[in-house]
Amino acid sequence: MYLPEQFAETDENVMRALISAHPLGLLISASESGVQANPVPFLVSVENGVTRLRAHVARANPQWRHIAEGASVLVVFQGVESYITPSWYPSKAEHGKVVPTWNYAMVQARGTVTVTPDPDWLITQVNDLTERHEAGRPAPWKVGDAPERFIETQLRGIVGIDISVSELTGKWKVSQNRPEADRRGVHQGLSDAELSGMADLVCRRGGL
Repeated sequence: MYLPEQFAETDENVMRALISAHPLGLLISASESGVQANPVPFLVSVENGVTRLRAHVARANPQWRHIAEGASVLVVFQGVESYITPSWYPSKAEHGKVVPTWNYAMVQARGTVTVTPDPDWLITQVNDLTERHEAGRPAPWKVGDAPERFIETQLRGIVGIDISVSELTGKWKVSQNRPEADRRGVHQGLSDAELSGMADLVCRRGGL
């Protein structure tokens, strides 16, 4: 990923927080047979100082076989993003030498993969993923709410993906390269457009 120094995020805690907040990652694998990419919801954790990503895919999805053969793996997590109009820049009125751009926060994870059909691993994964996303609902759905035999059948239709991450790369491109007046204009424009997530990033990363 093209990564100018001013946009680089190096704090792994910050990167893991983005993954947790935006868990639908694009799982990309490449080998001599080609490139495959699938959106997959992940769980992120830290074990012995190493970031771990857990997920599962349908057994019918050919990518898990691709990975099991030793394909290289990259997972891309997209955080908040927004189009930035040059109309928000005071410098537009000064000299007009401005163009549109796009702001975004993104994390890329690379690592080694273990593929597992183990039912104990899978039921733990499915329970953990369900609890993560049902938390806070008035009446959270639980895997145990479904018939046991039905769940057993469903588990036979998936395989587990366990990634030990060797490299996390973060890019927070949020107008840091613009003059302060332009950063303030972008923050105000985003706030007026009710794009509070990106407005907050521009404020915090831009020192406003």
